[in-house]
Amino acid sequence: MRIAALALLLAPLYSQAAALTVCTEASPDGFDVVQYNALTTTNASADVLMNRLVDYDATKQSLVPSLADRWEVSDDGLTYRFHLRENVAFHSTDYFKPTRALDADDVIFSFERMLNKDHPWYKTASSGYPHAQSMQWPALVKKVEAVDPSTVSITLTHPDATFLATLSMGFASIYSKEYADQLMAAGTPEKLNAQPIGTGPFVFRRYQKDAVIRYTANADYFGGKPTVDPLLFAITPDTSVRLQKLRRDECQVALSPKPQDVAEARDDGKLAVSETPAFMTAFVGINTSHPPLDKPEVRQAINYAFDRKNYLKAVFEGSASPAEGIYPPNTWSYEKSLPSYTHDVGKAKELLEKAGLADGFKTTIWTRPTGSVLNPNPNLGAQMLQADLAKIGVQAEIRVIEWGELIRRAKVGEHDLLFMGWAGDNGDPDNFLTPQFACASVQSGLNFARYCDEALDKLITEGKQQGNQEKRSALYEKAQRIIHQQALWLPLAHPTAATLLRDNVKGYTTSPFGRVDFSKVKVGS
Repeated sequence: MRIAALALLLAPLYSQAAALTVCTEASPDGFDVVQYNALTTTNASADVLMNRLVDYDATKQSLVPSLADRWEVSDDGLTYRFHLRENVAFHSTDYFKPTRALDADDVIFSFERMLNKDHPWYKTASSGYPHAQSMQWPALVKKVEAVDPSTVSITLTHPDATFLATLSMGFASIYSKEYADQLMAAGTPEKLNAQPIGTGPFVFRRYQKDAVIRYTANADYFGGKPTVDPLLFAITPDTSVRLQKLRRDECQVALSPKPQDVAEARDDGKLAVSETPAFMTAFVGINTSHPPLDKPEVRQAINYAFDRKNYLKAVFEGSASPAEGIYPPNTWSYEKSLPSYTHDVGKAKELLEKAGLADGFKTTIWTRPTGSVLNPNPNLGAQMLQADLAKIGVQAEIRVIEWGELIRRAKVGEHDLLFMGWAGDNGDPDNFLTPQFACASVQSGLNFARYCDEALDKLITEGKQQGNQEKRSALYEKAQRIIHQQALWLPLAHPTAATLLRDNVKGYTTSPFGRVDFSKVKVGS
């Protein structure tokens, strides 16, 4: 009886709706997630406002139902049939009142606007569709059609072992065709990016650029109304300020902390740390379209010149493991036998001399102004690379560029050396290969090495079409060896993903992909 009474007494601590403020690192590029590839945009749009046909459960390491409660794949791997949940409601706001539930037309619209150049919505995305293009969906997806109002069939031109997992990515979110039709009829399609509508756990209310995003709980959410209400994203670029706000209870969750912040939070009795090995790689992208970076010997020299061990110690402070290649070591198909680019100034100088650049050359290093999971201390990292390159005669000018501008300009190839990071979205190794190294990704802008090689592209394509995991691994191991030998990246680190929380926040799990989920979070009194 005493135990039961105590449970009844404690239950109200988490039963009432409570506000949750999340201190985030940067403003989103917008809210129409199909146009952008930055994680901050996915967090602010796809993760809270939207749903996909399927989701990826990182804990189970498997795909799980979302808007589709079940699906079938044909024996030839060409046709996917998705059965939609019944009575899934789109958000109702002061700018849109839905008259019907989610149906097959919404799924068809969400695909067609990205893939069909003749679709009236195709040209409304000023930034294009980088993920759909880099994943080569226009050539892959043959048709999307309604079997009936609650069933959608997607037919591919050829088998693709990555397709189902890719559907869990943010850019595959499902939009309201009814809302899109309303905007197009009014001549205001741009509002899809500024006034988003989804089916997700939270409803968009207001955005003050570089300051705050306000959401309210979706009472009609098919997964159950979230306990936290409202949800606020307080945009706080400075990591130390995020920690200060957390301590003052001005925010209850702080994303992308520095390693030092994590250590301090552990020593604070009112704070907690949630962390997991991240499915991410921090790297310096080397633009192979800019001479003399087009020479493999030069790119190899840069790899040998940089003291990664010293960099990891200074920048990540023991919170990351060194990266030898593009994949985290726990990735299936990880190539374990890659030779290491150990710190060797003499070897770097020899390679520059072989490339006809014994006296060095001038270049630029691009980095962001504020820290993130994949780049905790941008200025220090850039300075360390600059100093190491100077030892081999390479004069590198550091350019600190605001995150949104940096991404925009890097996607069109303006950079030389670019501090960057990549987070896989779905646990599949192709989620690194196709976006970062396929020829189609040069055009879409995600291939920061700007490298297109027929042999490498063939391996990536064959890997996606191969249903046998062992055979896929063999192809991907060959691809990794080409990327490593060509030194397309200067691999840096595989970080630990961490989130700082007030100790009364329960139910939040840090994602290895950098995604966020506040739908099951509770805040105690």
